[in-house]
Amino acid sequence: MLRYRLSSIVGAVMAGAMVLSCATSNPEQSATSPDAPAEAALSNNSDPSSQVQAESLQQTILVEPLEHPWGMAWLPDGTLMVTERPGRVRLIKAGGFLDPTPVSGVPDVFAAGQGGLMDVSVHPQFAENQWVYFTYAAGSSGANQTRVARAQFDGDTLSDWTVIFEVNRTKQGSQHFGSRISWLPDNTMLISIGDGGNPPLQLEGELIRHQAQKLDSHLGKVLRLNDDGSVPEDNPFANTPDADPAVWSYGHRNIQGLMVDPITGQAWATEHGSRGGDELNRVDPGENYGWPVVTHSREYTGGEISSERSRPGMIDPLVVWTPAIAPSGLLIYQGDRFPDWQGDLFAGGLVSQDVRHIALDDLDMVISETPIPIGQRVRDVRQGPDGLIYILTDEPNGRLIRLEPG
Repeated sequence: MLRYRLSSIVGAVMAGAMVLSCATSNPEQSATSPDAPAEAALSNNSDPSSQVQAESLQQTILVEPLEHPWGMAWLPDGTLMVTERPGRVRLIKAGGFLDPTPVSGVPDVFAAGQGGLMDVSVHPQFAENQWVYFTYAAGSSGANQTRVARAQFDGDTLSDWTVIFEVNRTKQGSQHFGSRISWLPDNTMLISIGDGGNPPLQLEGELIRHQAQKLDSHLGKVLRLNDDGSVPEDNPFANTPDADPAVWSYGHRNIQGLMVDPITGQAWATEHGSRGGDELNRVDPGENYGWPVVTHSREYTGGEISSERSRPGMIDPLVVWTPAIAPSGLLIYQGDRFPDWQGDLFAGGLVSQDVRHIALDDLDMVISETPIPIGQRVRDVRQGPDGLIYILTDEPNGRLIRLEPG
């Protein structure tokens, strides 16, 4: 399927299994925490004919081991920069050579639970300014937050590491930091920030997840920033009393897949639910995506979080995964190595240990989903400069895997 021209779909059309109205599996059977074990958590979205696509792909392990790799970004010379959650930046040269020495210039991070050094992104004008951007958890178990920093990279060393933005609420624990970076066509950044964590964690006298509905808090939001960390004057809540002007969208639980379509400029996100209720959303400025007021998730301890699945003024997800896949990493493919996949989405799954190939029609409606089994927790999915698809697996001995035509 091509989003910009209709053609045949590789694999089975499984719209009945993919669209929101058909997320019918028992929510009590899902294991959805990003750090939960992977057993019995695959969603029932497969079909025997979908294996044709997976079998036609070649998977090549380029690098191992990497310690809990989280994000990756290519430099203009073809070098791949990879973050490891404990707080290291690694360089992978052309041909898959891993430099044994981590890049210097990275400060200490709060590496615990889901926290640590997370995403990495290269400025669209890196060739002129040498800026590389990072998200990471900072602080301690008693008071921490997500930060955005940038540093200059000369090919060997990071210098001038500068925190350009930090979340305006500190929290306890080590859950739900977000935190992906993606660039809009005007060279502003979208940053995803998690809601802070699960019950019984509280903030300001209530469960911390309710911060996602508060416009003065960065928790549970997508933020839009200029490349120096300042706030664009045309953000949707820039002139709203008592709202933080950095907020782009709200009502999110924990987005770990975020990408702006380089052709249309549309932002897309995959979001962790609690027990079931993972989501795929189009992310638009000023919109409320419902969490935790409206959700298909259930409490990890059982029972409903909310009896509402939809509400006027809140955006319904395009896809709900129950049982959950624990989505992390999101790609909108635009290469020429898989021409029939241009404009399609590829969503990594931590618990499902696969990549979901999601085909859309010209109206951005989901028409099929095909799982590509990987066999390890998928943390990130990206398109390389060569037009092939690259995958990071989140393991103590994590891998960089390349998908190519078989």
